[in-house]
Amino acid sequence: MALEQTLILIKPDAVQRRLAGTLLSRFENKGLKIVGLKMLQVTKELAAEHYAEHVEKPFYPLLEEFITAGPVVALVAEGPEAISVVRSMMGSTNGRESAPGTIRGDYGVSRQMNLVHGSDGPEAAAREIPIYFKPEELVSYESSLGDWVCADDEK
Repeated sequence: MALEQTLILIKPDAVQRRLAGTLLSRFENKGLKIVGLKMLQVTKELAAEHYAEHVEKPFYPLLEEFITAGPVVALVAEGPEAISVVRSMMGSTNGRESAPGTIRGDYGVSRQMNLVHGSDGPEAAAREIPIYFKPEELVSYESSLGDWVCADDEK
């Protein structure tokens, strides 16, 4: 099982709705280890770097307007298959179509205001994490609970 890191953004809609702590708790309660955490305002330049593959698409102006509308909480979570675990926890992009029990299923009713971003694969995580975090901002540590979260052959 691959130990992975993934970028998670708690988007402006979730911050404005005061869900940041609730959503962070869900990731921690799942057993993921938080190795980076900060609040920041996404600029137009940062948005263009993060969403580079979408800049020329017709929907990009609305995406940029949304992601720069308020602060985000950026975090890096680590754990076995963290990328797919986080993607499953988030649910479908459209909150109206997301299953109950997922973040978007429990808290969302919109496609665009969908509360969270998570890297969609190892390549995306490798590209996205350095956009938001300098290497020295990520903290490697042993969790005292680690042995109670996963068996040794799953780490």
